Amino acid sequence: MKYLIISDLHSNLEALSAVLASVKRKKFDRVLILGDLVGYGANPNQVVNIVRRTKQAVVIRGNHDKVACGIENGENFNRAAQASAHWTQKKLTPENRSYLSHLPQGPALVDNEILISHGTPIDEDAYIFSDYDAFEVFQMLDFKICFFGHTHLPVVYAVSNQKLYTFRPDGERVKIALMNGFKYMVNPGSVGQPRDKNPLASFAMFDSDQRTITFKRVEYSIPKTQDKILKAGLPQSLANRLAIGV
Repeated sequence: MKYLIISDLHSNLEALSAVLASVKRKKFDRVLILGDLVGYGANPNQVVNIVRRTKQAVVIRGNHDKVACGIENGENFNRAAQASAHWTQKKLTPENRSYLSHLPQGPALVDNEILISHGTPIDEDAYIFSDYDAFEVFQMLDFKICFFGHTHLPVVYAVSNQKLYTFRPDGERVKIALMNGFKYMVNPGSVGQPRDKNPLASFAMFDSDQRTITFKRVEYSIPKTQDKILKAGLPQSLANRLAIGV
């Protein structure tokens, strides 16, 4: 089966549209969306509407989704994140707020083969930033492959015989083959707010038959997105960071 994996869309309509346009000629059996549809950007309703219309989508919630729909108060957010969350709360339509509030908590098992989570599959709000973080998850849960988000950093962690390997894709298109006997944790990077010093929108594709994962980066109109953020009265830092991918 073929899967499109996207995460951390963050109300960035231009980035999401560019990603979907880049794969419009490809056929996917599932679209896996790893949370944080909203937050930071200026087009929450448009992004949620696209997700809601996406066929064969499997969607789980992220921490920004929880705050935007009122499940949590965002007291642990930094100032810019709090400001964008409160702005998003006011802008969401009742239908989209309800949709976000009913998104399931990760982890979720897809096709009895793939685990998806926003943070870790143990804690949806926890980050996997290091080899140690990843190895801890491998030790606590048994799975073949898990796709996760939250950090906005594309990465592959692989473990076999208690030894961990880390791969960070670098390039606009990077394809890797999965090896027998390994377990994997894979972050596709962020569509709407990349943080690996590459401003291009990041996502991944998984072919479970060929056992390959392809990471891809695509350009989108960053100036247009920045202009929308500033016109909405959102913090300028949220616009500035998009240009440098941090």
